Amino acid sequence: MTRIALFLPNWIGDVVMATPAVRAVRAAFPDAELIAVCKPYVADVLAGAPWFTETVLADKRGPRERRLFAVAGRLRAKPLDAALLFPNSFRTALLAYLGGAKRIVGFRRYARGVFLTDKLQAKTDPRGRFVPTPALDDYNRLARALGTGEPGHRMELFTTPADEAAAAAVWERFDLHRYPRVVALNPGAAFGAAKHWGSDHFAELARGLSARLGCGVLVVCGPGEREMARRIADESRSPHVFPLSDGPLSLGLTKALVRRADLLVTTDSGPRHFAAAFDRPVVSLFGPTHIEWTETYFAREICLQKKLPCGPCQQRVCPLGHHRCMRELAPAEVFAAADRLLTRVPLAVREEVPRAA
Repeated sequence: MTRIALFLPNWIGDVVMATPAVRAVRAAFPDAELIAVCKPYVADVLAGAPWFTETVLADKRGPRERRLFAVAGRLRAKPLDAALLFPNSFRTALLAYLGGAKRIVGFRRYARGVFLTDKLQAKTDPRGRFVPTPALDDYNRLARALGTGEPGHRMELFTTPADEAAAAAVWERFDLHRYPRVVALNPGAAFGAAKHWGSDHFAELARGLSARLGCGVLVVCGPGEREMARRIADESRSPHVFPLSDGPLSLGLTKALVRRADLLVTTDSGPRHFAAAFDRPVVSLFGPTHIEWTETYFAREICLQKKLPCGPCQQRVCPLGHHRCMRELAPAEVFAAADRLLTRVPLAVREEVPRAA
């Protein structure tokens, strides 16, 4: 095969979990043109990666040139030997079909089987309901169906010189070099309010990390989370807790900051997977979602979740109104997990990651 289109996932964390499969496709077809078809922010997540020959941006809400028929026409301009579909949507399969791919590999979901040449079946229980299985494993199944070797579970990301320069500027602005360890907190969750761990909990955790362990604490955020980051720092009442609430923000900057940090404490959101991709220890806080869907097999991760009769419910907003799954996850439990991971990582390992450019 000489020209292969990879239709990449739409969620940030899923993109990271797809990297073993993408890497395996590149290894199996080293001379092929590999085209990434993805949303603009997905391209930002994968910036610096060496796998792709070309990136085609697709966004049904974006400019005309990124919409269905325009993207299909661009793909059809040069024959596609194969298309690998990471998303399960009908629209993705239709786009690959309209793009002229001779072979289309994907899971048979949402009545799109008519477009697929290689139909994979998702795991179901005896009643036909989908069973929670790691997306990483499903993505690897797709790669193997295309003809790769075993992709493995090692996720991988890259940073650009611009990302590293921006992260170095943050380190200098807050003088983070003075701390023996720096912990990054990621309080955001695009999925919905049900995934949020309260700002009061994050503030209490930040206060403990700085007062008891001598850590510098950096609260990372996206453009819509600046106020949350600022509130966590204010409520911590600690001069060693710094919100990333002022200045330019980008996914590239978040990647580079996670790469420099000694530990990430995060909700179940995309940046959680940045830590594993850069081999940084991570404490992940789960509430309404099944851990199994996003299991990464990362040895330096501790996942915390309360066992409740109502969960995991997979709802964006708590349908019962009490949000116990996250409210009852105590800062003391999270602190203990963070302390365990920090003391497990020797300084020699941490010093492999440069603090500034």
